[in-house]
Amino acid sequence: MTTTLIRGRLLSFNRAPQAIDDSDAYSYESDGALLIGDGVIKASGPYTAVKAAAPEGVAEIDHRPHLIMPGFIDTHLHFPQMQVMASYAANLLEWLNTYTFPEECRFVETAHAERIAVHFFDEMIRQGTTTATAYCSVHRASADAFFAESLKRDMCMVAGKVMMDRNAPQGLLDTPEMSYDETRAVIADWHGKGRNHVAITPRFAITSTPEQMDVAKSLVGEFPDLHVQTHLSENRDEITYTCELYPEAKDYTDVYARYRLLGPKSLFGHCIHLSDREADAMSESGSVAVFCPTSNLFLGSGLFPLRTLTRRQKPVRVSVASDIGGGTSYSMLKTLDEAYKILQLQGERLNPFDSFHLMTRGNAEALSLVDRIGTLEPGTDADIVVLNMAATPAMALRAEVVNSLADELFLLQTMGDDRAIVETYVAGRPAKSSLGTD
Repeated sequence: MTTTLIRGRLLSFNRAPQAIDDSDAYSYESDGALLIGDGVIKASGPYTAVKAAAPEGVAEIDHRPHLIMPGFIDTHLHFPQMQVMASYAANLLEWLNTYTFPEECRFVETAHAERIAVHFFDEMIRQGTTTATAYCSVHRASADAFFAESLKRDMCMVAGKVMMDRNAPQGLLDTPEMSYDETRAVIADWHGKGRNHVAITPRFAITSTPEQMDVAKSLVGEFPDLHVQTHLSENRDEITYTCELYPEAKDYTDVYARYRLLGPKSLFGHCIHLSDREADAMSESGSVAVFCPTSNLFLGSGLFPLRTLTRRQKPVRVSVASDIGGGTSYSMLKTLDEAYKILQLQGERLNPFDSFHLMTRGNAEALSLVDRIGTLEPGTDADIVVLNMAATPAMALRAEVVNSLADELFLLQTMGDDRAIVETYVAGRPAKSSLGTD
């Protein structure tokens, strides 16, 4: 592979910012460079230093005056729901039954799954998202299509075949035995192939019998290093119904605890309405609560208590996600724009350094993958996004009076979308410009 030097302003995070003026939390180079080779970052720092250490005649790409950051990371979305976005419904359960479940039935067809996979990965690249944690459908064909496309593009992805054996249309049901056998087959075929990571994926407790939850428990025992993903406490009717289905559990979180699904590589979508006992259980196990702002607003599910969870005596690990297709934008910029508003409604603030930490290093830490993605550290995978704060006429007008990095980030977060993504590099290769849509 060709060694490349990419020049521009560099921003990467060292840790979560404690305040808007916490400059030790990030590294910024006003004229920086990345030396890329073999799909990884070989060197990062001031342009003059990186250039001096680069091989003679190295190919150089100059992105000045744009901002270069680690590629964005989305920790919860649904690959089969691209054609469900913008579906009118009153709440979560109505939306699932009316639109989502019928749509996901189509993914039994390999050709359909493969077609949507192409669109899914195109959209991730267009939005600057280089890693996502995705739910496939219950059909093994959907997982095969997803991981095959991921492998083709050399992207770092986490995904799983959904497990569900009740409370859904017949075309979306498997059995505990099928869940076990097919999940094991997906693991054997795809986990560790290229940059693929397979997640054990019971959809949520409502759509899994105790027998299927036992299967999930067995899989976690056999593959303790794999991610686990499911949903938790998104909607109050959902919570009530779950507790009726599992009367022996103390609460919704305890359902998952009883099947040993809590843990440091377990991601629980939503977690809006957790009790103190449930938050303690999440904290003690190291589990991750996934904040899905556009989805929570669209479905009227509630306001995620980000600060309450992270500032409590037993803090809960948190990540952010689009939750397509309940979510209304593929863009992590728009996702954090809505997150800001949700905190405003709770009398809290989300400063722009918080936001960009969350969608890069913060989400990488939530996935336990920060040694590979989420930073611009030498030795990590060269997944990079290039951002233009003046991408639209309205943004350019606002950019005329931007006089700080914080202002620039907040402008990108508030007014930016896919048009602000100048380029997306996947394992060191320019990917957005190769889509042919710019």
